[in-house]
Amino acid sequence: PLFPALPIFRPFINSQQTSTMAPKKGSAKPKSKTVAKAPAKADPLFPARPRSFNVGGAVRPQGRDLSRFVKWPKYVRIQRQRAVLYQRLKVPPSINQFTKSIGKNEAASVFTLLNKYRPETAAAKKQRIKETAAAVAAKKDAPAKVPNQLKFGLKHVTTLVEEKKASLVLIACDVDPIELVLWLPALCRKMEVPFLIVKDKARLGALVHQKTAAVVALTTVDKADEAQLKIFQNLANEKFNKNVDLVRKWGGGIMGLKTQAKLDKRAKAVAAEEAKKLASLKR
Repeated sequence: PLFPALPIFRPFINSQQTSTMAPKKGSAKPKSKTVAKAPAKADPLFPARPRSFNVGGAVRPQGRDLSRFVKWPKYVRIQRQRAVLYQRLKVPPSINQFTKSIGKNEAASVFTLLNKYRPETAAAKKQRIKETAAAVAAKKDAPAKVPNQLKFGLKHVTTLVEEKKASLVLIACDVDPIELVLWLPALCRKMEVPFLIVKDKARLGALVHQKTAAVVALTTVDKADEAQLKIFQNLANEKFNKNVDLVRKWGGGIMGLKTQAKLDKRAKAVAAEEAKKLASLKR
């Protein structure tokens, strides 16, 4: 043909150029500003408690006794150290006798008897005095006198022992300082008053409406309980008053486990050396 078909012209468009081209006027949108979020307030009801993974922290290993890592209160440390010292040092008989308290069953029987003779409370005493005064004012027969009851207080009991009015004396084994009652067993032996060393001062105190009591004493009991009192007096004479071993035997002198193991090892080595010498002499 005279006029051949010409190719259609398509302009080349670069995609990279179009992306970097400046925007047209009026078409630019303002960028949205990012608003900073306020930090969340801590809830006072549920404070954050981050866990500590150190020794003695929040997560403890299973099946391990960690008591030796604990920082115990001072009074606990002192009483434990004192108990260890009483084991290590030689303890004289006058102090060592306070470790020889009566058994659990015997103590239960004694406290059952003493429970019948608990002293009256302050309110009961006030009521009794008021009734006595009213009876005297009305010229009537006065109420009966104070029934048999426990005596307590160190000075009061000491006076009763010196006058030989006490029939049975109970001394606590854990009085601190021990010097308060250290001389009392010797006085009871001299005045021939039966005494028992019992556990403990809190239990004696509960009998007489106090927190603690170092010593309590019985003077008289009802006729129904005289046989029971006689049994406890014989027990006291056998175990404490006339027990010569209690007055002579020293306590303490018990070494620790490491020292005992070291001494055993040394004794075995000496025995082995002696055996070698004997074997060489026989040859």
